[in-house]
Amino acid sequence: MKRKFSYISYIVLFLTITLTGCGGNKATTFSSATALSSSTPQNYEEKIENYLLQPGDNLDIKFFYNPELNESIIIRPDGRISLPLVDEIVAAGLTPAELTNVLKEKYAVEVKQPKLTVMVRSFSMQQIFVDGEVNRAGIFNLTGPMTVLKSISLAEGLRDTAKTEQVIVIRRGVDKKPIGILVNLKSIIEGTDMSQDISLKPFDIVYVPKSSIANVNVWIDQYIRRNIPFQPGFGIAP
Repeated sequence: MKRKFSYISYIVLFLTITLTGCGGNKATTFSSATALSSSTPQNYEEKIENYLLQPGDNLDIKFFYNPELNESIIIRPDGRISLPLVDEIVAAGLTPAELTNVLKEKYAVEVKQPKLTVMVRSFSMQQIFVDGEVNRAGIFNLTGPMTVLKSISLAEGLRDTAKTEQVIVIRRGVDKKPIGILVNLKSIIEGTDMSQDISLKPFDIVYVPKSSIANVNVWIDQYIRRNIPFQPGFGIAP
């Protein structure tokens, strides 16, 4: 009990970031790691293309025919960027390709057929959280490709009491509801099903249970509510 409460602040931080804005509907989506791996790009370059820009990201904006407009800029804490000739633009929450299209539309007023690209020079601090039956639960920096097995290694491995067949990855879905992904870590360790070793996204929570979890959706809801001191306006109905 003492160890769990020593990580309450971490859990509050992560779930606040990942689940704020979920709305009053507390429904949770559940999927298997095998299904996810068959529908989600695992190539790191493809993941970068689908990456949602965050405050603190450093961007290079390159114009092919108007180099005088080139900019290297950091997304401000309010999620916006300021550029010559155009109004402030909300960049956070867009992919680089989406921001490119927005800029093309904005600059079309000032430049004839603007051709440009947005590149992410460096990422703001991205992190994941590993909790449950691991030797060192906590927050870990996400500096490159990261899988479930690698995250367990960062947490100094599993405890003897770990239920490796039912590891859960909690992440924020595209509809801003928490998604529960069931991962069979045992099959990864034994090398029988490496498709279970899914790539992690920023602010994912990897939870290794001590015993079987009969209903993943109910468990996620209870886990979140047990560890977050809810306040009005948090985004999830009490």
